[in-house]
Amino acid sequence: MSYADAAAKGPKQSPEEVSIQDPIPEFHRAPPVGGVYHDGSESTTSLIDVDGPHVQTVESDFLKQDVQTTTQAERIEREAEEEKREDEEKKKKAKARKVKSSGIYENTSNPVFLANAAIATVVGAGLGFGAYKQHARGNLSWELVGLSAGAVGVFGAVDYFVSKWFLQNKFPPK
Repeated sequence: MSYADAAAKGPKQSPEEVSIQDPIPEFHRAPPVGGVYHDGSESTTSLIDVDGPHVQTVESDFLKQDVQTTTQAERIEREAEEEKREDEEKKKKAKARKVKSSGIYENTSNPVFLANAAIATVVGAGLGFGAYKQHARGNLSWELVGLSAGAVGVFGAVDYFVSKWFLQNKFPPK
């Protein structure tokens, strides 16, 4: 049974009881509707005659024009500005990418850089092939993987310090 059904079965409240329980009665009732005020000064002569000539005329080649409305012109202008902004952002990104990658291009003739790239390729290929062979035999374990990762870490640290010494002493950057 809903609250509305239970309340409907009880006795009805008198208007005095309603006004006593209602703390702010003026907010719960709609204001009275007033009548329409006519002072006689309004005139129908200012209304536009719909049977008369058009208020705004359009040129005869209107449909042949590229831009037909001011809204269309604003949109085209906005799109041109947005395209210009996007081109500038692309140029900035390309320049930033060139600056970031310029260290690689500058060091392509550096023998230390080339040796490190070759060593990383050979070590990666060797570890991958060795891991595949161990897996094929069924001997690949987490212990072997951990030892290999530790060996790669030690080799990387030694290679870093040796390369740093060579770069500082034998082959300084341009």
